[in-house]
Amino acid sequence: MEKEERMENFKQLLQVAERGNEEHIVYKFKKDITNKTPEYIEIKYKDFKKDIKAMSTSLLQLGLENKKIVIVGNNRYEWCVSYLAITTGNMIVVPLDRALPDNELELLIKRSEATAVIFENKHKDLVEKIVEQTDNMVEIAINMDQVQYKELLQNGLELINRGDNRYDEIEIDSNKMSIMLFTSGTTNAPKAVMLSQNNICSNIIALSHYLKLYTTDTLLSFLPMHHTFECTITFLFGLYWGTTVAFCDGLKYIQQNLKEYKISVFVAVPLVLETMYKKIQKGIEDSGKTKLIHIMTKIANSLLKCKIDIRRVVFKKILENLGGNLRTVLYGAAPMNKDTIIGYHNLGITSTQGYGLTETSPVISAEADDRKRPGSVGLVLDNLEVKIEEPNQEGVGEIVVKGPSVMLGYYNNEEETNKVLENGWFKTGDYGYLDEDGFLFVTGRKKDVIVLRNGKNVYPQEIEFLINKIPYILESMVYQRGESKTDTMLCAKMVYDETLIKDTLGEKSVEEYQKIIWEKIKEINKTLPIYKHIKKITITTIPLAKTTTQKVKRYEELKTVK
Repeated sequence: MEKEERMENFKQLLQVAERGNEEHIVYKFKKDITNKTPEYIEIKYKDFKKDIKAMSTSLLQLGLENKKIVIVGNNRYEWCVSYLAITTGNMIVVPLDRALPDNELELLIKRSEATAVIFENKHKDLVEKIVEQTDNMVEIAINMDQVQYKELLQNGLELINRGDNRYDEIEIDSNKMSIMLFTSGTTNAPKAVMLSQNNICSNIIALSHYLKLYTTDTLLSFLPMHHTFECTITFLFGLYWGTTVAFCDGLKYIQQNLKEYKISVFVAVPLVLETMYKKIQKGIEDSGKTKLIHIMTKIANSLLKCKIDIRRVVFKKILENLGGNLRTVLYGAAPMNKDTIIGYHNLGITSTQGYGLTETSPVISAEADDRKRPGSVGLVLDNLEVKIEEPNQEGVGEIVVKGPSVMLGYYNNEEETNKVLENGWFKTGDYGYLDEDGFLFVTGRKKDVIVLRNGKNVYPQEIEFLINKIPYILESMVYQRGESKTDTMLCAKMVYDETLIKDTLGEKSVEEYQKIIWEKIKEINKTLPIYKHIKKITITTIPLAKTTTQKVKRYEELKTVK
C-alpha cells in the first residue's frame, strides 16, 4: 500500500491514519491488568480521533492554546489521546519520564514552564504540591485515573455538539516548537530538545521508504512512551500505517502479551531481545533438541536460497513461545549481538535496526529488508545528509547530520545549541564512518571514548559488544584506571546471570566464576590489539545503573568501580 508523501503535522497524520480505516482497531488493552480474567478494551480509529478532538476542545476552553502541558504516566490510551489533543490543538506537549524520582520530576516540570500537567495517581501528591507553589507556572492538574479526565472528554463532546468548532479552525504551524523532550541525561543534566511537528512527520515519511507496516500488524508498546524512539516508531509511525497497538503489562509479562495480543511487530532495545533469545536457546538445550534444530536450520536456510521459506513451519513450536505471530523486531539505542540477529533470522523473524537521537526526531539511518550490512546501522534516510567530521586515518570521525528532522535547538539554552548546531548541521556526539556504499557505522559515543596515554583511542562499546557475547554475561562496562604514572589500563565490570551461570558451569564460588570469566576475557584479548586488552575485571549480579531506555549511566557506574 502506498502511503501519503505530503504530511507536515499531526492533524494531517490523523487524516492519513483514519482514511479507509475508521472501523479498524487502533488500541487494545486490559481494563484492569490485576484481574485474573481481564476485560479487554478495543478502540476504533474513528473513536480515537473523536476523543482527541473532544479532549483538545476542553483544553482549549481552559485557555491552554500555545501553553505547555506536561504528560507523565505509563503507556496507555489516555496518554496517546492527550499527546495528540495537545499537539493538534496548537499547544506544546512535554512528555516526562514516569520513572524519575519526585525531586527530578518537580525540577523538570518547573524548567518546562508548563501551565498544566496530565498525570496518573502515582504522581498525585507531587502535582498537587507543585500547583500550590507560587514559584512555577502550573495552574491546572488533570488526573488520568480519576473521573475528571472522563468529564473533560464528555465536556468536549458536548461543546462540539453545540457547535464549538474552535479545534477545526486552528491552523498548525508545522515548523514551530510543538514537542519539548528532555534528554535522558546519561552524563549530565538533561537538556530540553525543541521539536516541531514537521520534524517528526518528515522522519515518519522518510522511514516509510525503509520499513513497511500493515493494517494487519499489531505492535506491542513496551518502551516508555515519553522517549522519542517509542513515541515516534510504535505510536506515531504505527498510526501512519493504520496498525493496532497493544499496551504491555510490564517487563515480566512480555511473553504473555506477545501471545494474547498476537503481536507481529515488537519495538525494543537489544538487551530485551537478547534476553528473550537466550531463553529460547535454553529451552532448546533443556529439551535435548539442539542437534535437531541445528540440522533443520541448515535445511531451512538452504531452501531459502531457492526462495522456499519453511522456517515458520518447521519452527512453529519455538515461535509459539514468542506468541506465534511475531514477524519482525525493531531495535535501536545499541548494537545487538550478531548471534541473536542470526538466531531470529533462522526462526523466520526479521530484525531491523535504526540509529538516531532525540535531537533528530529520532531516526538518522535504518536497515531495510533488502539493504543490510553486518556491523552497520543501515543507510542514511533519503531526506537527510550525513558527513563525517575530522575523520582519522581509518575514516572515523564525528557523525554530523542535516535535514528536516533536525531539532530547532535546546529550549532556553543558546550556549548548548550553538555547540551542536552549525549552519543546520547537527553534531551527534557519536563517532563513526560511512563505507563506499553509504552504509553508516557507529563506533561509539564521543564522550565515552577512552584516550590512552599513548594517544590511542578505545571505543568501549566495541569491546563491551564482544564481552556481552559470553552466554551468561548480561551486560558490561569497559572503563580505564591508572596503572602507573605513565600508563593506564582497561578494566571491565560485568553483570552475570546467576541462574544461567550455575546451569552452564555448575555450582561454584564467586571467585571460581571470576577465574573462568577471566579466561574468556583472555580469549577476547587475543582477538584485539594489545592496547585494547582488558587487564582487570569485576563481576557482579547487580544490574548496571541505567536510564528507562536501558542506556548505562556511565557517570554513575564510574563512581562505584576501582
